[in-house]
Amino acid sequence: MDKPDLLTDLAARGLIHVSTDRDALRSRLAEGPIGVYYGCDPTADSLHVGNLIGLVMLRRFQDAGHRVIALAGGATGMVGDPSGRSEERNLLDSDTLARNVAAIKEQISRVVALDEGSGHLVDNRDWTAPITLLDFLRDVGKYATVNQMIARQSIKARLEGEHGISYTEFSYMLLQANDYLWLHDHVGCQLQIGGSDQWGNLVSGVDLIRRARGATVHALAWPLLLAPDGSKLGKTSGARTWLDAAKTSPYQLHQHFVNLSDAEVAQQLPMLSGRPLPDVTALLAEHAASPERRRAQRALADELTALVHGPAAADAARSAGEVLFGGDPTSASEEALEVVSREVATTSVAPDQLGDAVEVLVAAGLVSSKGEARRLLDQRGVRANGTVLDDAAALADVAPLHGEFVLLRKGKQAYHLLRVGHGENSSVRG
Repeated sequence: MDKPDLLTDLAARGLIHVSTDRDALRSRLAEGPIGVYYGCDPTADSLHVGNLIGLVMLRRFQDAGHRVIALAGGATGMVGDPSGRSEERNLLDSDTLARNVAAIKEQISRVVALDEGSGHLVDNRDWTAPITLLDFLRDVGKYATVNQMIARQSIKARLEGEHGISYTEFSYMLLQANDYLWLHDHVGCQLQIGGSDQWGNLVSGVDLIRRARGATVHALAWPLLLAPDGSKLGKTSGARTWLDAAKTSPYQLHQHFVNLSDAEVAQQLPMLSGRPLPDVTALLAEHAASPERRRAQRALADELTALVHGPAAADAARSAGEVLFGGDPTSASEEALEVVSREVATTSVAPDQLGDAVEVLVAAGLVSSKGEARRLLDQRGVRANGTVLDDAAALADVAPLHGEFVLLRKGKQAYHLLRVGHGENSSVRG
């Protein structure tokens, strides 16, 4: 069976919400490599799961032999995109933006292969900062009509809203259009991609290049990923799940996808997975047959955590999740237990403190009193590394995993990790 062309595959995955002339774009893609760009504004020091779809789209084009351009919007980030917002963004200073740009460049490079032949990473501040106001008005502004600009849905919504729109944000679409023009002129870019909320900005670039250069270029937008409450997944609305491990740990990113609803995973697996579409279809069919096993969610969680943080981090996150949802802790790797130590309250204890489980349970905060601890032990309601504790002295007989870890579990979901040999005094981290 022949492999479908790229646009057919994207459409089958639900990744085309709207585009410029589809037949013309398909013909251009068939002619040979095309330059494709996707931009992220550095309004925070991390990208988020809503950006993943754009980065994965770049990977799809790159894997199909096209040249991709990932843009970190150091200039447009200073202005703020009004799309999908009811009020103006806070303006960031130059130093903050520089730090944010450096951070998201590193995150982009994990997903997209960056080299001279197939992948470029650019910052639009490099060509926007030197432009004078008069140059911008003459070379960009004269090709745009105010009538056309206020007809864009993102602008219209703000004009009709409570807060209105500043001239600063009103100018955003022209700055983004100029990015497309610069990339067209200097690196041969002929396709800009983005979320459906960006459509007005995308076609502004297409119009500018047509008017200023007499050239035909293209735009393509995918449907937005939405949070369960219907809001856009992003930094300031929806679910705040970041790609920076310091903000959202690999375990938490993994759990984000494990916890998708069946409806969400049915949409997001085809859109975000790099698996061939027949494999995706088969996986969703398996999931539909036994939804309680969450096979589709777990497969997507494994794949995207590995993409963002690397295979080792994904393996540790998956194993940690298995431990914290009732799995056997004795089979967990040291790396997985390190992950657990960052996700549950942890106490450092000296070996001689393990002689009395009552004292340990109280110090760990798993119980509120020694009396409660004794009752819990009598009811066999505490496990240590999977072993049921039946009296206060039994904890001393439990061998620390990897010479260091003792995982306490009260009931089904209350956990506390002991790190043995980390000092004479216990120190609880909640």
